Amino acid sequence: MGDRIRAGIVGFTGYSGAELVKILERHRQVEPVLLEHRTRTEDETSFLDGHLQRLPWGDEALRDGGLAVVFFATPHEVSLELVPKALDAGLKVIDLSAAFRLRTVGNYQRWYNLEHNRPDLLAEAVYGLPEYFRNVTKVARLVSNPGCYPTAANLSLRPLVIEGVLDREAGVICDAKSGVSGAGKKLSPRTHFSAVTQNFSAYAVLVHRHVPELLLTSDVEEHELSFTAQLLPVHRGILETIYVRTAESMSYDEIAAIYRKVYNDEPFVRIFPEGELPDLQTVNYTNFCDIGIKADPKTKRVVIVAAIDNLVKGAAGQAVQNMNLVLGLPETEALL
Repeated sequence: MGDRIRAGIVGFTGYSGAELVKILERHRQVEPVLLEHRTRTEDETSFLDGHLQRLPWGDEALRDGGLAVVFFATPHEVSLELVPKALDAGLKVIDLSAAFRLRTVGNYQRWYNLEHNRPDLLAEAVYGLPEYFRNVTKVARLVSNPGCYPTAANLSLRPLVIEGVLDREAGVICDAKSGVSGAGKKLSPRTHFSAVTQNFSAYAVLVHRHVPELLLTSDVEEHELSFTAQLLPVHRGILETIYVRTAESMSYDEIAAIYRKVYNDEPFVRIFPEGELPDLQTVNYTNFCDIGIKADPKTKRVVIVAAIDNLVKGAAGQAVQNMNLVLGLPETEALL
């Protein structure tokens, strides 16, 4: 273990943080180190105790812990406080929170209702969607990991926007459904077992915090987009159904050719053959984004179905993918 690159993890007791530890434990070139930034409660004791090194968060760990990179699987308020300290210590940072995903203080205030005290880091942070921002990610010191919903939505929508084939006046409808782990480990009335089981509900309609990531990355206007998030009575996985119209009549083969041109060399995006659509079972516990296409040339309607695991490609897996890029390691290491 001594010759491995040391990667610190803050927030390792949460769903995404624990998933991150699992992935890094099978990484052949990185050693995970657990960074304790607060006192854990009794119900947060975990299987992680005993076999991984733990260090108390602080200047000593950042300065003398031999770390090269630190992951923050923390609420955005915690990342806002701690990330600058890691950067000041000369470490690379992969932040899984929303603290640095948006580009302006005004956007952050509007969607998160929180004053952002580091506009300089907002401007510096690289949005870590590797399929589009790989080159800038490689040289970044602060990578802001995308949200789970926008990961699937941007990978599905952006190729069509770039190619200019959409009827923009017809708008874009994104019907997004996620497992309960997407809400995080902290319990709320909406995520109690009795509220979730045998139920299916929409939430944050028209005001979901992930909307600006989709607007910024896929270059659609807010008035063109209708995004609705819904809570599935399952633990993990995201399925998004995106409805658009094309400006001209297009077949499956023509639309699939656009996706294949963009993603042909991407290790974690799979385009399904005509007549096949992804589901949660095809992606859960993997770092893949699976995309299926249904086209009706007569009416110019196109339906895109995308599936990811919200804890892997939507969080920890993509974070490791970004870390591999930042550290100059094989991008797929520990993920295939």
